Amino acid sequence: MKTLAAVVTEIGKPLSLMELDIEDPRDDEILVRIVASGVCHTDLVVQAGMLPVPLPVTLGHEGAGVVEKIGSKVSKVKPGDHVVLSFNSCGSCESCIEKEPAYCYEFMARNFGAIREDGSTPLSNDNSPVHGNFFGQSSFATFSLCRELNAVKVSKEVDLSLLGPLGCGILTGAGAVINALPVKEGSSFLVFGTGSVGLSSVMAAKMQGASTIIAVDLNDDRLEMALELGATHTFNPNKTKDLVEKIIELTTHGVMSALDTTGLPDVIRDAVLCLAPRGTCGILGACPPDFEIELNELHFFTGGRKLIGIVEGSAYPDTLIPKLINYFEEGLFPFDRLIKFYDFEHINQAIEDSEKGKTIKAIVRM
Repeated sequence: MKTLAAVVTEIGKPLSLMELDIEDPRDDEILVRIVASGVCHTDLVVQAGMLPVPLPVTLGHEGAGVVEKIGSKVSKVKPGDHVVLSFNSCGSCESCIEKEPAYCYEFMARNFGAIREDGSTPLSNDNSPVHGNFFGQSSFATFSLCRELNAVKVSKEVDLSLLGPLGCGILTGAGAVINALPVKEGSSFLVFGTGSVGLSSVMAAKMQGASTIIAVDLNDDRLEMALELGATHTFNPNKTKDLVEKIIELTTHGVMSALDTTGLPDVIRDAVLCLAPRGTCGILGACPPDFEIELNELHFFTGGRKLIGIVEGSAYPDTLIPKLINYFEEGLFPFDRLIKFYDFEHINQAIEDSEKGKTIKAIVRM
């Protein structure tokens, strides 16, 4: 059958809308009619060539849609079910068995290889292959093939077009706070970067009962949004001298949890310097492979401080995505305030607005 897809044909160039052939689902695959797909920073990084992915490729990894067909071995969903598509994993390594699929031993190959395990791709253009297994979905398309492992069944009572970002960006920010750090009631939390991931972490920190929630960004409008969503204090480094000292002064001994969403080594260093003794800093920003972090060793080890990498919010999507939807329905997690919708034909505008910071979380509707 045919699918209309947004294809990266050349690094750094706009996506091209192309009608492609898509295969029927294999035994362990699910064909999903995509209703909407979020635009994630990782898509932008790949399009810019900062992370190696084979071309041509259909990106998109925050898909939400309706199950059209299922393979003979699929039992988790049936045609007509609403699903959110999340990241891919092998399902059999030690991490996957322990319900930590974000740390799957094959995570990079399964998500950035943009091919099936056997090297094939489900998409083609006039019999020429188009890579189409990005994050196990390639959801910048009207139809997508995913696996049972990375499809999460969701309630039909919630607007499906809102839910795609729960598969990655919003999952990452909220999961970092709930699962990885974790932020406790009455504790202090600091986030560098208030895009969709950072603002999701602010909302989650408020849900967790943190008493001090600090947001740092260069964009004053984003900082205002952070205050509306639960931050107790904000700082713009361009307008604040001695930022680290100011944050330590505010919290007396530093923060117990910090999160960097920027991927910038100097910012990560500052985040660690803001930690109280026994505090933990999580890093999750996508960055070029040659970036390295320098820390003050004396400060780091004498305080028992910790620096941890966080992928996909350390989430088990089958559990966390429904939980976040419940929080949203209860009014505790208003992630819809971050979203701006675009028609699929305007996907390049959605990407440009995301790059320039005009839109916090873009979603393209098919």
